[in-house]
Amino acid sequence: MQLGQILLQKNWISSHQLEETINLQTAHKAKLGELLIQKGLIMNDQLEIALKEQYWRKNGFWVID
Repeated sequence: MQLGQILLQKNWISSHQLEETINLQTAHKAKLGELLIQKGLIMNDQLEIALKEQYWRKNGFWVID
């Protein structure tokens, strides 16, 4: 599962915010999480939680929502 999808699922960002940030990411070649923090849309701890979940899902661990 992609980082943006996890953040949407947790209702930490909106689909509009994600779309805008992805467009910005393409122009600046920066990481999505870094841009979301710079824009003040998420906090560091939220990014850390989402990245851990992404890792767990990628490696076959079950995540309870």
